[in-house]
Amino acid sequence: MTEPGNPLSVLQQVSQHRIAPPAVSGSDLAADLIDQAFLSYNAGRLREVCQVFTRKMLEPNCTVGLTISGALTPAGLGMSCLIPLVQAGFVDWIVSTGANLYHDTHYALDLPLHQSRPNLDDFALRQNDIIRIYDIVFDYATLLDTDAFYRELIRDDVFARTMGTAEFHYEVGRYLHGRAQALGRPANSLLAAAYEAAVPIYTSSPGDSSIGMNLAALSLQGGKLQIDALRDVNETAAIVYNAKRNGGESAVLILGGGSPKNFILQTEPQIQEVLGLAESGHDYFLQITDARPDTGGLSGATASEAMTWGKVDPERLPDSVTCYTDSTIALPLLTAYSLARHAPRPLRRLYDQREASYEALRLEYEKHRAEGEPDPSARKTLG
Repeated sequence: MTEPGNPLSVLQQVSQHRIAPPAVSGSDLAADLIDQAFLSYNAGRLREVCQVFTRKMLEPNCTVGLTISGALTPAGLGMSCLIPLVQAGFVDWIVSTGANLYHDTHYALDLPLHQSRPNLDDFALRQNDIIRIYDIVFDYATLLDTDAFYRELIRDDVFARTMGTAEFHYEVGRYLHGRAQALGRPANSLLAAAYEAAVPIYTSSPGDSSIGMNLAALSLQGGKLQIDALRDVNETAAIVYNAKRNGGESAVLILGGGSPKNFILQTEPQIQEVLGLAESGHDYFLQITDARPDTGGLSGATASEAMTWGKVDPERLPDSVTCYTDSTIALPLLTAYSLARHAPRPLRRLYDQREASYEALRLEYEKHRAEGEPDPSARKTLG
C-alpha cells in the first residue's frame, strides 16, 4: 500500500468495484443475480467461488477435482447438480463419502425419497419403519432393497479380485448405466454418469458406509473382493502429478469437509513429502463449508493453513476462496452459474488414463529413489 495521507489511492488498491447494484427485477437469471447482487459477506464469497470456478478452473489446462461430503445425494443434488457438472466436463475426478454413493443408488433403482420436515416424531417413524435424514424421509425397505442390490451385484465375477475404489465404482456405474439403457430410461445416478464420462470416483473411507458394510458381509462368506485403499492414495496422487507436470494446473472444489477434503488435498504432501518429488501444491482451492477454522477441525481449515502443508501453492492463494454456507444452497447456484457462463468442456476421461498415470508416477518415484533417498525439501517454498 501507499504511505498514509492518500486515502483515495489506498481505497483504489483495496477495492474492486463500487457497491451500486441494479434493483432485483424478479426476472433475473441466477448467474446475473450472483454477479450483480451477491456483493458482500458470504454472498460475496459465493460470487468469488462461482467466478473463480468458471473463469479460471474451467480453463482447458486445469484438472478439476470435486469432494462430496454430507448428505447431498439424498437431497436430490446428484440429479440436479452433480450429474450436469460431470456431463458438461466441469468435474474431472471425485472423492466422495460412501454414503453419498449409496444413496445415489436409490435413484438408479427408482426407490423414492420424499420431502418432509425436521421436527417429526422419530419414535413414531421408527415404529413405522420410516428413515429420516433431517427433512428427507423414506421407507426402510429402500435400504433393504439397495443392500440386496449390492450383495447380488458384487457376487459377479468382475468383483472377485482386489481393486481400488475408483475401479469398484466404475464397475457399479457400468451396471447401473446398462440397466437404465435396457429399461429405456435415464439412470438418474452420479455413478452411472461418472462411468459414462470416465470420471473416476474415490471413497477415502470405503468401510464407512452401507456399501462397505455389504462388502464386509460378502467377505464373511468367503468373497474375494478386497478394496485396496493404498492403491487409491497413489492413484489420486498420480492424477494430480500428471495434471501438473506438463504445465497444467490442478484445482479442488470442496463441498463440506471431512475425510474427502483431506484425501483430495493430501495428494500434494504425498507427492512432495512422501515420494520426494518436486511440486508446489494445488493451484486453486474453493471450499463451501459451515465449519469454523478456530476449532482445529479439518473441515474448517483454510487454504492458507493448507498451504503450510504443501497442499496449496503459496503463489496461488489469491485464487483460493472459502464460503461459509450450506452446500445445499451453494451447489445449485454454482451449477447454474457455471452452465450459464461457460460452454461444456471436452471430457478429460481420467479413468481411461488411470493405469498410465499410475505407472508414470511409479517410474518417476523409482527414478528419484535410484538417485538417492526422497528429499523432504523437494517441494517449492516461499521465496
